[in-house]
Amino acid sequence: MVRFIPASTIPKRLRRYILKVRENWVSFLWHHLPCTKAVLILSMVLLLLPALQAQSSMPADTAVNVTDILDVLQGLFHTPEDTSQVKIGEPSISLLPVIGYNPSFGGVIGVNMVMGRQQGDPANTGYSVYTFGVTYGTKGILTFQARHNVFMPQNKWNFQGNWQFSKYGLIDHGLGTGDIPYCSSSFIIGDYPISVPDSAFPIKYNYIRLLEKGYRRLGEHTYAGLGLSLDIYRDIKDPRYTDTTTTPHQLYSLKHDFDPKKYSANGLILAFQFNNREHPIRSYGGIYFDVNIRLDQKWMGSTRNSIQFMYDFRKYWSLSKRNPEHVLAFWHWASYLINGELPYLELPYTGSDTYNRSGRAYTIGYFRGPSYAYFETEYRYPITRNKLISGVVF
Repeated sequence: MVRFIPASTIPKRLRRYILKVRENWVSFLWHHLPCTKAVLILSMVLLLLPALQAQSSMPADTAVNVTDILDVLQGLFHTPEDTSQVKIGEPSISLLPVIGYNPSFGGVIGVNMVMGRQQGDPANTGYSVYTFGVTYGTKGILTFQARHNVFMPQNKWNFQGNWQFSKYGLIDHGLGTGDIPYCSSSFIIGDYPISVPDSAFPIKYNYIRLLEKGYRRLGEHTYAGLGLSLDIYRDIKDPRYTDTTTTPHQLYSLKHDFDPKKYSANGLILAFQFNNREHPIRSYGGIYFDVNIRLDQKWMGSTRNSIQFMYDFRKYWSLSKRNPEHVLAFWHWASYLINGELPYLELPYTGSDTYNRSGRAYTIGYFRGPSYAYFETEYRYPITRNKLISGVVF
């Protein structure tokens, strides 16, 4: 039996995280459309909305109550708001359905369970969140994923983890950015197409990921830590590979002495983080900068040794003191191969960041290479006065 928890009983910190989970799924489902024109149309619509809204009269005082989707559900079911404070150590659990469409996965259905717990004084300790999700795509993609972001009292320690098992698949377009553009004019709900342009190659495989990182607080906004990452690829299949047709995956694997059917990338992580954002989910200002050096090692089960330098940089500017929700955000994510060699499917690609959001307007894995750098700037703004609906232009 599935038990849905009223919005009023969910602590506000967990509610913000739930909305972030929802935002990530919506972003994931819409940002990787195979056709750029779809994104342009969406952006034009969002650009016009503020202009249309400005035509209506607005009171001088813009200090209105902020409303989210959980507030709407609370009003529909007439449940009173729980004003009691979150008790330290007491967990709160919510269940979220996942329904949507993604060009990389087809139709998607699943469920996410989110649990929040306050481990210390809320004044100086972050809110710990644990998530577990199961999703299935009509292209045969099945994923079990568990994440956690745990803050110990006074944020002295922060533990982050991502455990995942997937029966996975994607459309590969080879290495680099010079391939012939592939843009389907219709939705593909079923399995991966075989009759595709010469630059598109389906790949199917089983994927296991175990990632754990621990950060120790050094100063007010600085952290340093160590981590362990295991990325295991098994039962890799190239449907287009035949006696007369080869694929980029096959060519790369044989050239660099990888078994095209299985390989692993296992290693240690050295991490440093600077974070002075005033809010981890919806930031109006500040900087987030996370730097990682990853060392894949054969003695840990990695197929080959390698060294990668990776970082995630985000900067936020609020454009209005009167209405701080107008935000200009800059994001730069990059991964550089310093030494050694990586398996083909481990090479950085569009959507290979933590939340699969890089490379908007392209399917996952559209661009791939030994090194990868992504830049993005976006403008966020509220559409309705109560902030229930907001827009973004990127």
